[in-house]
Amino acid sequence: MKALFDNISIKSSKLVTQNYSTSFSMGIRFLATRFRNPIYAVYGFVRLADEIVDSFHGFPKRQMLAELKEETYKAIERGISTNPILNSFQQVVNYYQIDHSSIDTFLKSMEMDLYNHDYDQKGYEEYILGSAEVVGLMCLRIFTEGNNERYEELKPYAMKLGSAFQKINFLRDFKADKDGLGRMYFPQLLESDFDEATKQEIELDILKDFELGFTGIKKLPKDARFGVYVAYIYYSRLLSKIRELPASQIMQERVRISDNQKVVLFFGSYIRHSFNLL
Repeated sequence: MKALFDNISIKSSKLVTQNYSTSFSMGIRFLATRFRNPIYAVYGFVRLADEIVDSFHGFPKRQMLAELKEETYKAIERGISTNPILNSFQQVVNYYQIDHSSIDTFLKSMEMDLYNHDYDQKGYEEYILGSAEVVGLMCLRIFTEGNNERYEELKPYAMKLGSAFQKINFLRDFKADKDGLGRMYFPQLLESDFDEATKQEIELDILKDFELGFTGIKKLPKDARFGVYVAYIYYSRLLSKIRELPASQIMQERVRISDNQKVVLFFGSYIRHSFNLL
């Protein structure tokens, strides 16, 4: 009967992923079958923690996040949890030997969102490390399937790709973060307004991360490469759209890629992949 509960658990993680991120879900579908459920499990856990700090207004967020941290490590130690999301996550952590330090660093970044509203350069780098770069490393552990040499080789590229994705999210969600949550992630904004020069500086920094991240994608195992490439293409197009808009517009609306545009992007990605153009 535990197999039934395990199946329900991974379906719960998959449901969370599909409802919170249609784009990420589509990328997962382009991974080899054996990678899909583990990545759903990682995303489900990450999303659960993120929702506590971003959405559970009016509830004891600090206490809830502390309880999630405690329950996470109990689940990993026991090899089971009555929380379906944690149950699927602990299976992946234990099977793929995901570093506990990555989990610690991720949860620390979630704690930072409970206390910090403006980030200096050091805090910004620390937050991106925890909220994005180590999540990329969790996924890389899955993709490299115990090959530590390959993991270490690809580690810096995975971190840069995660960093690029997160910084684009900050630009995309600028209005929601600032007006809804009172957060200002970019350290440049401590000393200047979000004007065209500041926006361009941030975009150029992202492009540097993207360049290294793409180099790493080409080095990934073939069964993982296309799914990650699809995510890269989506974020690349999102960044292009952001670069086309003035800073004043970014401050007023969330930039989106329509579903029809996503289909075109993903179809083009498939063609390039099929003809070994990646």
